[in-house]
Amino acid sequence: MLDLPPLLILVIGIISIVGMIIGFRIHAFIALITAALIVSFLGPLPASSDVTFIGRVAVALGSTAGKIGIVIALATIIGRCLIDSGAADRVVRMFMNLLGEKLAPVSLMTSGFFLSVPVFFDTVFYLLMPLARSMHRRTGQKYLLMILTMGAGATITHALVPPTPGPLIIAENLGIDLGMMMMIGLAISIPTAMITLFGIWLLSLKMDIPMRPIEGAGPEPEPLPDDKLPGLFVSLLPIILPVIMISSNTIVGALADKGIGGANIAALTKVTVILGDANLAMLASAVIALMVLYKQRRPTLSQLSKTVESALMSGGVIILITSAGGAFGAMLKTAQIGPAIEGMFTNSGGEHLAGIKLLLLCFFVAFLLKFAQGSTTVSMITTSAMIASMITSPEAIGFHPVYLACAIGFGAQCGNWMNDSGFWIFAKMSGLTEVETLKTWTLTVSSLAVVGLIITIIFATIWPMA
Repeated sequence: MLDLPPLLILVIGIISIVGMIIGFRIHAFIALITAALIVSFLGPLPASSDVTFIGRVAVALGSTAGKIGIVIALATIIGRCLIDSGAADRVVRMFMNLLGEKLAPVSLMTSGFFLSVPVFFDTVFYLLMPLARSMHRRTGQKYLLMILTMGAGATITHALVPPTPGPLIIAENLGIDLGMMMMIGLAISIPTAMITLFGIWLLSLKMDIPMRPIEGAGPEPEPLPDDKLPGLFVSLLPIILPVIMISSNTIVGALADKGIGGANIAALTKVTVILGDANLAMLASAVIALMVLYKQRRPTLSQLSKTVESALMSGGVIILITSAGGAFGAMLKTAQIGPAIEGMFTNSGGEHLAGIKLLLLCFFVAFLLKFAQGSTTVSMITTSAMIASMITSPEAIGFHPVYLACAIGFGAQCGNWMNDSGFWIFAKMSGLTEVETLKTWTLTVSSLAVVGLIITIIFATIWPMA
């Protein structure tokens, strides 16, 4: 083990990750776990410890996987079942019927907003893009307005609201209650989406991009009739049930901590602490989603098993990446990087790093990592791991760490360009050229991120919860 300054170890770790992903096209899991090993080797190892620098990386990876693995695995099953059963399509039509064709852009944004909580962004995009094209043909509203509102709604909650992997691992790294992450993530996402909708409308007035045939695609399929889709309640239940269960534990726990409600609330916490466990909530949601799929499509048990297996295969990759990111963050903590960075921001009066400066730092670091290597999730994992090593207590920053999580989530969306798979999904599925995508999608998502950061700062200022 070398005796290197903590900040130098941090720089070496980040350069290792970015260099391997960009320069050598190495998979994110290999890059993150290698960087964790490097940081562990360079950091101090207690003389009394019987754990090697390799062994403690394995322990940290297992610890992270134990905390988030079940939730992510079940989330992939829920998302797959929502798509295959038609439940996701039912939710979209509900918003369409509720708001009407004149407000089709709002319906598309709202659909993407809610579906991206349990369903991965690219899946939501594949689901909603045919509908956006169909609504453009039917209503005559601008094509650009349709596809940008749909994509923007999906990307906001993808980066801010668990159980999608990015927000989930940020909450874990920063020690944030999952219910709190859900509630504040949603609270900040809603005004961000509203302002972004207005910005997209202005952009669509200045640019008029026609809808073109999708290269390599056949005839666009007609949507299923309503009688082939599940009911609205069972379609919504797998989405809202985990939010209700997990949030109930957070709310009841907060009331009990403040002494509100007396013995009744204290007794209720014994129930909500079980029902509000994220693993149990997601398991209940997955069971319901599977039941809906079985009722609607009547697959054989073998076919149902293959559906679950296919979903878990994609979820397994996410679990490995997030767990490796957790190990990287744990190694940064052992290298004493937090106190070193905090010392840089301590003024002569002895005051700790100002909270707003830390929010800006979170956003900027996440943006740089996103711009450099393309993956929103990797950016969120790496940034939250670094920031977690700096925070000694919520009192030291002046507000709840959930706002740091939101700043990281928005920063990891900023700078969405050609090294991001989401950029190409949008370009190819919408029929836009690369230049048009840069002028529209990249601009929209980056503006959304800046707006979200401003709203996060406002929330942290007027409602610090410290």
